[in-house]
Amino acid sequence: MSQNPEELKYAVTHEWVKLEADNVIKVGITDFAQEELGDLVYIELPEVGRQLAIEEQCAVVESVKTASDLFSPVAGEVIAINESLADAPEQVNEDAFNTWLFSLRINNADELDRLLDAEAYEEAIS
Repeated sequence: MSQNPEELKYAVTHEWVKLEADNVIKVGITDFAQEELGDLVYIELPEVGRQLAIEEQCAVVESVKTASDLFSPVAGEVIAINESLADAPEQVNEDAFNTWLFSLRINNADELDRLLDAEAYEEAIS
């Protein structure tokens, strides 16, 4: 498994978060999660404009082995989705940390503090 990037934050539910400008984050799933799931065949993403609460189920990833719910790591409004995943969900398997699923404009940046850093996430999955 690849090393988890230090600049990202992590949820115990295996989502990663990258802070962009103006309280916008990109959200994806970790390399650990995609390895556990296997080859992804379908991803259902939240609708743009949807308001999400912390830990609200908001997306589904399906693999040849199973389907798994994804949860919003923080509260906010979905402002973009990675539309290329509709035709090519395998992008997540190929490069999990550079394949974002959706972007949120977060309501409260302090909520990011409750997420794990790379070291704590490593401990959580080992």
